[in-house]
Amino acid sequence: MRLEGKTALITGGGDGIGKATALLFCEEGAKVGIMGRTGSRLDEVVKEAKGPGEISAYQGDVSKEQDVKRVVNDIYKKYGKIDILFNNAGIYEGGCVVKTSIEVWDRTMDINVKGVFLVSKYVVPIMSKHGGGAIVNNSSVLGIVGMENCVAYNASKGAVRQITKSMALDHANENIRVNSVCPGYIKTKMDPEFMGNPPDAEEQLDKIAAGMIPLVRRAEAVEVGHAVLYLASDDARYVTGSDLVIDGGWTTV
Repeated sequence: MRLEGKTALITGGGDGIGKATALLFCEEGAKVGIMGRTGSRLDEVVKEAKGPGEISAYQGDVSKEQDVKRVVNDIYKKYGKIDILFNNAGIYEGGCVVKTSIEVWDRTMDINVKGVFLVSKYVVPIMSKHGGGAIVNNSSVLGIVGMENCVAYNASKGAVRQITKSMALDHANENIRVNSVCPGYIKTKMDPEFMGNPPDAEEQLDKIAAGMIPLVRRAEAVEVGHAVLYLASDDARYVTGSDLVIDGGWTTV
């Protein structure tokens, strides 16, 4: 078990990549606190947990400081430490710079960027106090390359990559490693939302992937989870400030 004796906090843990990673961490022996805005989804993840670890649910919004402080403190009180943080929570809302509303811009930045800042702000001192830890931030291939009609999302995910590099430098002397994952086309609810949720979204997405991805398919959420597991584990003990791209070769074309 690669995470035996470890405690983790995963934001956006109610579905998609966050859920898959939480379940994987539990199988690898970790005690996992999952944070999200929808309590019922978090509870379902807790019910699905298998393996020697455990999962606990904490409802809260990463863009709200009081929620973040409460959740971090509750997890710390329960487990006595936080070894791993996966800043996974994120949203997507489309639009070019002209058509993107101020509300959409602010909401995207609040969750995708401010959320990473806030949760890290309150977890890093705990990690430092207990000898170090590993932080993984969920960026995107759209933090590396551009795509039309998603200016807010592109900007937010580029910011996450730069936050990652800054934190890696700032906290290396505290034995805290900070890396990012940059997923491409993944089978989560975000890609259908990107298309406007047409009835045949899954079929369309599979065709798009077959035409533009060298590995000719979309990834399962757990495949990103395995990348997060690597970066969070001692297998990556000499890795910090890096972006691990999980895109089936998309950005190499």
